[in-house]
Amino acid sequence: MSEPQRELTPRALVTGLLLGALLTPSNVYSGLKIGWSFNMSIIALLVGFAFWQSLARTMRRPAWSLHESNINQTAASSAASIISSGLVAPIPAYTLITGQQFDTLPLMAWVFSVSFLGIWVAWFLRPSLIIEGGLRFPEGMATLATMQQIYSHGAEAARRLLVLGAAALLAALSKLVDSLFWALPRWAPSMQLERLTFSLEPSLLLVGFGGIIGLRVGLSLLLGAVLAWGLLSPWLIGEGLVVMPAEARGPQFALLIEWLLWPGVSLMVCATLTSLGLRTVRARRAPDAYGRRPRRPSTVPLLGLASAALLVVGMQLALFDIHPLMAALSIPLAVVLAMVAARVVGTTGIPPIGAIGQLSQLSFGVIAPGQVAINLMSANTAGGAAGQCTDLLNDFKVGHAIGAAPSRQVVAQCLGILVGSLVGVMVYQLLIPDPQAMLITTEWPAPAVATWKAVAEALTVGLGSIGPDIRWAMLIGALVGVVLGILEGLASVTRLRWLPSSAALGLAFIIPASISMMMAFGSLLAWVFAARWGSLAERFVIVAAAGLVAGESMAGVGISLWQLLR
Repeated sequence: MSEPQRELTPRALVTGLLLGALLTPSNVYSGLKIGWSFNMSIIALLVGFAFWQSLARTMRRPAWSLHESNINQTAASSAASIISSGLVAPIPAYTLITGQQFDTLPLMAWVFSVSFLGIWVAWFLRPSLIIEGGLRFPEGMATLATMQQIYSHGAEAARRLLVLGAAALLAALSKLVDSLFWALPRWAPSMQLERLTFSLEPSLLLVGFGGIIGLRVGLSLLLGAVLAWGLLSPWLIGEGLVVMPAEARGPQFALLIEWLLWPGVSLMVCATLTSLGLRTVRARRAPDAYGRRPRRPSTVPLLGLASAALLVVGMQLALFDIHPLMAALSIPLAVVLAMVAARVVGTTGIPPIGAIGQLSQLSFGVIAPGQVAINLMSANTAGGAAGQCTDLLNDFKVGHAIGAAPSRQVVAQCLGILVGSLVGVMVYQLLIPDPQAMLITTEWPAPAVATWKAVAEALTVGLGSIGPDIRWAMLIGALVGVVLGILEGLASVTRLRWLPSSAALGLAFIIPASISMMMAFGSLLAWVFAARWGSLAERFVIVAAAGLVAGESMAGVGISLWQLLR
């Protein structure tokens, strides 16, 4: 009889929590820069494996087991995914609209509470979606494939880690040089194009994200930038719909975004909700546990779900003075929308957290019109719960494949969100001490914040406060979004790559054209490399791209801390 593998060991937990604390700032930084984040499971997997296996060989320590790797990546990814709880979207949007900033400890408690709710929703979804339903969960399968590969070929982990470290060092050095020594050139073809935000942005983080998102999304960003900033913006200025001072110098992002974000948000929200609805209908047709006799839930998970619900409701009452009934209604809505998000992620691998947030905003806009706190923070409950729910279900998929104990993964996930809440809030407040002055600017475009703010204002102030030109733009954006959403929802995987990405197309209206251009360049670079060296690209492109993202973002956080101390 073989000896059982070590699993929830102190070193596995500590390693995952330390890596989560180190990687969380990267997602906060990139979330505020471009509105996207990166799943940190594979990075944590490679770093933990390389460190402990090296130690096992040199100091004759016990080998780093497969199950310890799983606990490590579960804790690290849960900490790094804490931004789904609202740190880079509804929380700053609430501050921009109301002027209210939160103290550190209450904000940490809020971020933890909505994530804690998502963990228990995932626990109850695990039997139907993973064990009986057998949904694929592509992100979890990618982590599993990497895990199996490095354990069957130990040297492969060292090679990938070397590429990861070299890319991170290069990006960090580039950011340090640009910020502390001399500014890298930001070339623009002309002053007019520079004012329209078309300039070279010397950011390896953006190149790395381009390599991660792929050619379809990268080219969709470029197309959106040309439409929004290259064609629509000059027309707005020429027609006098946006008045640009004659002496204006440099990118006029803040001026143009006040108009452009409305059609961009309409396109994104309508496309994603349409696609989400179609995918959910298609996912329900897959074989699953519906119609089967449900298992009797155990006491501990029920207590966990109940305590999480009470914590979220109590936090809404204490922090935002939300009516108890409205706070209580946010719980069933969050559970239902987290279930929807879980099915979509299990089928497609795409986490629709933004769409879930906007759908909950629309729901509360109908239930409680004109109330900013309810519209943003009660809706935040659904987005935060869905984010942690889908993250844990990806980890559950890995654990189920290797025979891990789900209860031990829940312990790792809970400790991970605790660390992520502490680190994420401190990093957010360090980077953005004055949200009203710093956000939705060229330096911090914060597209997710702009989206939540725009939807909240439209639902609370009313469309009557918006000019007729913007309302027509919103209608056109919504119609385009619905058409693209239908096409994306019905298209097969092979045909989907020929369609522009609606999310990227809408996002390009909300971020400077310079960012879209650099991300498109990164995606094109990765595609060319894959076309020329396919096997090398499969092993190293995503790892190198992740290194660029992590290196520059962590250097950016360090520079912000240094400037604050000075």
